[in-house]
Amino acid sequence: MGKIVITVLALSSLVFASNGASGAETDIVQRTVNFLLFAGILWYLLAKPAKEYFTGRSQGIAKELQSVQDKLNESVKKKKDALAKIEEAEKQAAEILATAKKESVLLNDSIMKQCEMDLENLDKSHEAKLELAQRKMINTVVEEVVSELVKESSKEFSKDAMVNVILKKVA
Repeated sequence: MGKIVITVLALSSLVFASNGASGAETDIVQRTVNFLLFAGILWYLLAKPAKEYFTGRSQGIAKELQSVQDKLNESVKKKKDALAKIEEAEKQAAEILATAKKESVLLNDSIMKQCEMDLENLDKSHEAKLELAQRKMINTVVEEVVSELVKESSKEFSKDAMVNVILKKVA
């Protein structure tokens, strides 16, 4: 404030020094005093509200900055929690994958064993059916041979006749 008063007084002295109009007096001193009174009244009336405004504005900016910092810290914490959850999920996924592979191997082994047992049963069943079919065929051939022999026995039965009957049935 003092610098302003000194500056105004210095400027007013320069104005007084110029005597541009011959014999005309200027009212520069009164104007300077009026300006200084006006500036002092403005300073008195506006200084406190201006300081309060700028102090409030500074505090508002500080609060907003703190709020942003809190949000940033919270988001960093949430990010760390999310990364930890992702890591845990990856571990669980690896465990599930390993368990699934083991189960698939066990299931595959059990299915293969069951298939082998089924194939053995089919082979045994086929052999049994084949054996039964052979026995039936032998029985029918024997019956036919015997019936032919009986028919031939009424006729003359010779070795040649017997060989012919057996050859007919085998062929």
